[in-house]
Amino acid sequence: MSEATRAGGMIGPDQLLAQVREAWRTNHRITLLLLAAIDDEGLRCTLSKRGGRTVARQLAHLHNVRVQQLEGRAKDLAQGLPTFATEEEPDRERLEQALTTSAARVEAFLERAITGEGKARPFKRGVITTLAYFVAHESHHRGNLLLTLKQCGHKVDPAVAMSIWDWDQV
Repeated sequence: MSEATRAGGMIGPDQLLAQVREAWRTNHRITLLLLAAIDDEGLRCTLSKRGGRTVARQLAHLHNVRVQQLEGRAKDLAQGLPTFATEEEPDRERLEQALTTSAARVEAFLERAITGEGKARPFKRGVITTLAYFVAHESHHRGNLLLTLKQCGHKVDPAVAMSIWDWDQV
């Protein structure tokens, strides 16, 4: 990051694109870091007594919302992306593959929204608001799944749980 950027100065379009990419990629790395830290039994945990989402289904929901947003904002980027059924319990490998693929498509969408190259319809308030929506939504569900794991007696390694806040290192 340049001195001008650190000091609150203006950044150019290339720097903006690089920063948006890095923010989105960091968000995705955190999700994959948590997925890797959860054992198979933890993926099946839920606090619901009435069939609510397990940890695996919460992660599947992240992917499904990415696809849903792409369908409404850059339909061609959603093409070929499968979604998980509501009651489906995907395994770790399918979750990682789906999340990685949809993360790449969301990144392509954000790039289009910044560069104007290709169809992309960000939120009315702009591409940064759109990025903030994706990160906020995913952070919310990561918090939910960490709470679910804790309440079910499947705490994530404290070093991993704390590392999600160290965006300079993740």
